Amino acid sequence: MKKALKIIGKVLLIFLSIVLMLLACIFIYNRIMLKGDRRMIAGQQISQMVDVDGRKMSIYVAGEGDHTLVFLAGSGATAPILDFKPFTERFSADYQIVITEKFGYGFSDEYDGSRDVETRVRQYRSALKAAGVQAPYILCPHSYSGLESIYWAQQYPEEVEAIIGLDMALPRAYDSFDDELVSSIKSSNTFKRTLNKLGIVRVLVGGFLPKDEPADVQALIKSLICRSYCNKTVSAESEYIFSDIKALDSMPIPNIPTLLIVSDGTVAEGWIDIQKDYASNLTDSTTVFLNCGHSVYNLEPEKCEKAMREFIEHLK
Repeated sequence: MKKALKIIGKVLLIFLSIVLMLLACIFIYNRIMLKGDRRMIAGQQISQMVDVDGRKMSIYVAGEGDHTLVFLAGSGATAPILDFKPFTERFSADYQIVITEKFGYGFSDEYDGSRDVETRVRQYRSALKAAGVQAPYILCPHSYSGLESIYWAQQYPEEVEAIIGLDMALPRAYDSFDDELVSSIKSSNTFKRTLNKLGIVRVLVGGFLPKDEPADVQALIKSLICRSYCNKTVSAESEYIFSDIKALDSMPIPNIPTLLIVSDGTVAEGWIDIQKDYASNLTDSTTVFLNCGHSVYNLEPEKCEKAMREFIEHLK
């Protein structure tokens, strides 16, 4: 028995040594590759970088027209500009198209200050001003940025012509959140960030890259993920969810023209009913229900484009 235990112990020790050596090699390889990632990101010619609060914030502007559509990404989106761009190109011949990247997202720098909704909206507005994009805007939020759009319209109604929700989140979608859930999200983000620092994410990320994108775009997305996945700036947003909801609930729902393009509701329990209830409180709202997942603009781009164009025509 003792001899068998010794053999098992040696086998486990050898196995552990191999694992540690492999992790060390992955870590060193990742550190080397990060230099190339930073060069690639710094040399990108897609977005312009504007000064906001002493940091660089990324913003994409294309097209021109009587309306300005500002696209806002959902929580944790790695590369909002690269994600939205194929869809927004459908509109750039007729409207001015803007895709903003919050601090911690896409090509933008990270930011150490508050990540509450007031700060995020203020920084969006500063970036648009720095890029020479004038209000009013049609805000086009996906998911979590729906909260930012509502707050924007509440605080600065003269700047918001309308809201087009691309399966946007609404305050009531977070009623089930509690301290325990937010704590678990924070712990999960910390774990994922650690995996990225160790280089594990670089090893696995290839299987999650969009296959329909050109090789150079895939390489850029991979560099963004390996540089910034679950960074502290993005992760900090979850810490403000309760105060953000409180801020929105302290003001009336912005009664402006609103188009809600809604997914099949699998993103969260009660999602569709929450969307219907919100629309019922507006005097000028249109709701379009799609039989697809949360990323409606990627999964049903033709239907989203049709609904958006009809809605925008209604605004004239």
